[in-house]
Amino acid sequence: MTVLVSRFTESFGGAVRAPGDKSISHRALILAALAVGRSTVTGLLESDDVRATAAALRALGAEIARGGDGAWTVDGVGVGGLAEPETVLDLGNSGTSARLLLGAIASHRMTCFMTGDPSLRARPMGRVTAPLRQMGAEFVARAGGLLPLAVTGPEEALPIEYVLPVASAQVKSAVLLAGLNAPGRTRVVEPRPSRDHTELMLRHFGVAVEIEERGASGRAVAVEGYPEIAARSVRVPGDISSAAFPGVAALLVPGARVALPGVGLNPTRAGLLDCLAEMGARVDIGNRRSDAGEPVGDLVFHGAEPGALAGIEVPADRAPRMIDEYPILAMAAAAARGTTRMHGLAELRVKESDRLAALASGLASAGVAAGIEGDTLIVAGRAGPVPGGARIDCRRDHRIAMAFLVLGLAARAPIAVTGAETVATSFPGFAETMTRLGARIAETAEDG
Repeated sequence: MTVLVSRFTESFGGAVRAPGDKSISHRALILAALAVGRSTVTGLLESDDVRATAAALRALGAEIARGGDGAWTVDGVGVGGLAEPETVLDLGNSGTSARLLLGAIASHRMTCFMTGDPSLRARPMGRVTAPLRQMGAEFVARAGGLLPLAVTGPEEALPIEYVLPVASAQVKSAVLLAGLNAPGRTRVVEPRPSRDHTELMLRHFGVAVEIEERGASGRAVAVEGYPEIAARSVRVPGDISSAAFPGVAALLVPGARVALPGVGLNPTRAGLLDCLAEMGARVDIGNRRSDAGEPVGDLVFHGAEPGALAGIEVPADRAPRMIDEYPILAMAAAAARGTTRMHGLAELRVKESDRLAALASGLASAGVAAGIEGDTLIVAGRAGPVPGGARIDCRRDHRIAMAFLVLGLAARAPIAVTGAETVATSFPGFAETMTRLGARIAETAEDG
């Protein structure tokens, strides 16, 4: 077990490139594997999660290789061309891998077995398997729809119109991916817009995507089955979810300045920037542009004086735009003046850990008053450095680990995070990157 200890720092700044966007990296590999010909992907996030997707796609018949220049090539098998794997697909800790690949696999006439690490095996898959069953796929899973599970695809998948009970980019994406290998039109209706990385990546690969805005009734997204997907080049932007950690760290250190070039600014992911602006943070955005249909820009975060950030009310309808950023927003809230209330966080209970519980208990152990009311996280800010002196079990959750390591930079006493090896899930080299910027993070190893 790896333990990282983070200590107060008075100097933090520099320029760093955020790791490639995890959500886009998964989708680039999957769409390239379903294309005809060789695709090239640069800027791919080389994390445990994305490597799990690559390994699974290899087992399903795609040829995927990393070049010496860091670019990845994918020789696709075409729509409907995935082959039955000879072994169980182990997706490690990656819920995105599991749910998106279930969609891609479910419309193929084959049987596939899927598992993951203890954390992934505790995460529900029923929201994905429900619509895929309507398309003709059969599943055998543990009680509660948990991994390990087996999926057997139908002779010919059925196109469906599926109304999502709650907005979910992963469920939407799984159904659309399955619909590529089904005759006719497959449509997903979501009550409110969720991340649209799949729609943008489909269009980049030449797939016609029909989007119908329905106002208060949400949005419908549809694809026609059996498209000819052509190989493409993809440049993956920096992940705003990862950029948030050194960025918010800069906000907590007076005088700090951290530049993060080439970060994805997809509006369905940029809710954190709205929150920080409301708190009074200074975050500059320049050189706006587009890569593979994704909006991109250069971010600069500026440190604030103690107590300069203010507590805010975060509305529930912002959750789909920043669901992965609540852990790091909670750290900014801990150092702000006043109380921050973050509403509509029920989904945090079924992430890599129960993030609501992990945040509330971890903040309390670091001397910050925090509580949960229903699906609302309440953080009473300290208007400056927090007491610290905590030992945090990150519960095999990479974002919880990184969030509390950031808090340690603005804590009077060190904060230790156990199980920190899980950080490689999304941000390989996190401790080294932060140290180059001025963080005081030391690593030790413990048995267990």
